[in-house]
Amino acid sequence: MIRRPPRSTLFPYTTLFRSPGIGQIVESHFSELGPIEGLEKVTVRSVVQDHAKGLGHAVLMAKESVGERPFFCLLADDLIWPGHPVLPGLATAGSAGVSVLCLRELTDELLATKGVVVPGSDVVDQALDVAGAVEKPGVDAAPSRLGIQGRYLFTAEVFELLSKTEPGYGGEIQLTDAIAELGRIGRCRGHIADTTLLDVGNPNAYLHAAAVLGASHPDYGDSFKMAIKDMAEDW
Repeated sequence: MIRRPPRSTLFPYTTLFRSPGIGQIVESHFSELGPIEGLEKVTVRSVVQDHAKGLGHAVLMAKESVGERPFFCLLADDLIWPGHPVLPGLATAGSAGVSVLCLRELTDELLATKGVVVPGSDVVDQALDVAGAVEKPGVDAAPSRLGIQGRYLFTAEVFELLSKTEPGYGGEIQLTDAIAELGRIGRCRGHIADTTLLDVGNPNAYLHAAAVLGASHPDYGDSFKMAIKDMAEDW
């Protein structure tokens, strides 16, 4: 999870990990990078979730580091197509001081793998009100085809809701349940991404994402596609 930069020259980022030791690796990575243009003063703080109690629990653990500011939450197993950022769209949709979700249209298969929102308004300029959300509903129970894609802009009120959220789907504290409550009280919006979104959260999806990105690379794409074609002919 990455905290939204405050309006100053100091940019603190809070990164949440589910495995001890990973935080030190990331902190070491940033310390060895040297100055980054535009981010000369970067502070990385890591928080480790010792027990996998759900994504909602993981986000709640960052409360002390984030404080009362709005913040971006980015899930590492959802990739955004390079060069097509979605965070500016979230910021625009959330200009009224509410939380915002990155959304995309899901196939039947994916409706059982993602949180799906209940639309609360028509879509205008790629944005809409969110009236609720359901975790991994499947085709028959899905309230729409708009799935949540691992990028969020939350107000700090999400922490209060998460602190009251009981274990839900899978026996875990689900972030989707807190989002559902934000929608119920009229404090949630959605931004529909207009770019390809990739999932690397399971082996098949990871391989697919690697192939798609490899084939589209401006320098290596042609040779990569030729290699895949040659291999396919041998199979």
